[in-house]
Formats: sequence, C-alpha cells, structure tokens
Amino acid sequence: MSTAILPAQLAAVPDLTVVAYGAPAPQGSKAFKGLNGAGRAILVEQVKSVKPWREDVRAAALLAIAGAPAWEPLDGPLIAEMVFTLRKPVSAPKRRRTWPQSAPDLSKLLRSTEDALTSAGAWRDDARVVEYRRAAKVYPGEDRDALSAPGAVIRVWRLAVAA
Repeated sequence: MSTAILPAQLAAVPDLTVVAYGAPAPQGSKAFKGLNGAGRAILVEQVKSVKPWREDVRAAALLAIAGAPAWEPLDGPLIAEMVFTLRKPVSAPKRRRTWPQSAPDLSKLLRSTEDALTSAGAWRDDARVVEYRRAAKVYPGEDRDALSAPGAVIRVWRLAVAA
C-alpha cells in the first residue's frame, strides 16, 4: 500500500497563505529559573529574538485569515510549506547563488513559526501537520519563494482524505 500523497488529494490553491516579514528566529531551549509559589517550574525562552518573530507571524496570519468569511482553524491532516528568507551576509558572493548553511537551524525555525500559527488560530494544532512539501532557508532574490526582505512564505493545505 502506497502512502504517497497524490496530487488529487491536494488542492491547487492553498487553504491558507501567510507572508510574514521580520527576522526569522528559532525556537530555542527553555532555561529553568526555579519554581513558582505553586511548585511549578518557571521556564524562560533562551532565544530573545523568538518573541518578536512569533508576533510578526501571528500578525500576518491574523491578517490573512481576517478576509476569510467565518474562519475556522484548519483541522485534520495538513500539508505545509515554509520558506524562510534570511538576511544575506555582506561577505557572501553577490554574483552567484548561495545558501544559508549556518544558524538558525531550519527545524527550529519551523517550530517557532508553527507555534505562532497555532496562537493565531490558523490551525487547530501544529500536530495536524503530517508532511512538509517544502521547508527551506533562502536569501532574497535567490529562490522562487524568496521575499525581498527577511521573513517567510507559509502555505497550508488540507489533505483530502477518502471517507
């Protein structure tokens, strides 16, 4: 039995497209800061830049879903694409294609962005994502999905499941 997703199971147009501008930041580890009065751990995000990035994504997602009549968060199995445009280093070659091969980690960028989409109500839960069609880090002007400034292009499809 094949588990590959067939083109017929995916609409040509995404159910949600979000274009977020801002400096993509990774979801880092949490630092333990002690216990609160109720005996619960106090955990603080170690990467300070993740909060502004999540706010940028959340605002862009809210804008994208504002135009949808009676929006309900996406639910069921979802397919996603996330292409992050990072600031190109001054030292990088100007006349040829280059790739962001250093930090931040792509998987950590996905995690922080997924959390922002969840908080915006774009989807019920990031656990609903069953596959990524594309996850990439690119520089401005060097990819079909690259933005002109740092940010991300996010597309999400509902997977048509036979009853």
